[in-house]
Amino acid sequence: MEKEKFVLAGKNLSELENFVLESGLTKFRAKQIYNWIYLKSVKSIEDMTDLPVSTRDLLKENAVLSPIFIKDKQISSDGTMKYLFENQDGTYAEAVLMRFDNRANLTACISTQVGCPMGCDFCATAKLGFVRNLTAEEIINQIYLIQADTGLKVTNIVYMGQGEPLLNFDNLILSINMFREQFQIGARRITISTCGIIPAVKKLAELDCQSTLAISLHAPNQIIRETIMPVAKKYKYDALLSELKNYTQITGRRVTVEYVLIGGINDSVSNAEELARNIAKLKCNVNLIIYNNHEKSKYKKPAKDSVQKFKYILEASGKKVTIRLERGADIDAACGQLSAKMQKKQT
Repeated sequence: MEKEKFVLAGKNLSELENFVLESGLTKFRAKQIYNWIYLKSVKSIEDMTDLPVSTRDLLKENAVLSPIFIKDKQISSDGTMKYLFENQDGTYAEAVLMRFDNRANLTACISTQVGCPMGCDFCATAKLGFVRNLTAEEIINQIYLIQADTGLKVTNIVYMGQGEPLLNFDNLILSINMFREQFQIGARRITISTCGIIPAVKKLAELDCQSTLAISLHAPNQIIRETIMPVAKKYKYDALLSELKNYTQITGRRVTVEYVLIGGINDSVSNAEELARNIAKLKCNVNLIIYNNHEKSKYKKPAKDSVQKFKYILEASGKKVTIRLERGADIDAACGQLSAKMQKKQT
């Protein structure tokens, strides 16, 4: 049986120092390895050219750069890249790298779970079911591999891929700390998107990690939200809004209300007016998302005029409203689509 190799990417400097000392190497080799991983996003141990050949050979024998690898990649005509990562146990996770014209920022949308337990009716990932939480190392390595593959520096991270981040709380926080310390990505450039796990929102407020909290609200009231998001049966609409108000008071930070506009479901003028009333006293911005069709969905995109009317009504109520640019329309950019295709191939 082959021995388990030490994973380099995802370790802090102290952990790397312990590893090189136990391997019979001098301590300063750890700093060299650290720089290759976090500053240069090296693609292979062999490319660590300031290490002696004997040291690289020893590392290749006893260590691996990453516990995951890129199984598939799609590139959209708009520059969006969709990655499918395979974990050591054969499960899959996904991430998306988004580039916007005339902006230096590179935003990566990453996963925290294999599949998702939330069961949102409009979501492709929900159709996969839930398998397990990703480890902090697996979360971190999504960014490392994207940087190694592209040669680009990720500047913004959004926990909005597969899974519910607040149901993998400890690994979420560990990965955020690693991104801040090792990858030098500021906390305010990190966004945590959640369906609204109220006890975890409260816990996040107490930690005050300075990252942006985005709430996948997607409905103007309890009835519609419960229809498309089963989580609303446990964490009621009014209780969630109340907890978000507490969050903004404790942290002093504005939250983002995410709202997927689904044609004929939650995109009417009356829906917009009701939403505006319900979030009137919440310190928030609103991010409208045009529904992205996928093959297993019964839902449809909203009409263009519905989107504009919805935006106008919310803006008239005093909220700052953005419409998320559609990215990766010509590839499987929606969360869960690439994983679903891979599952289909295997069966």
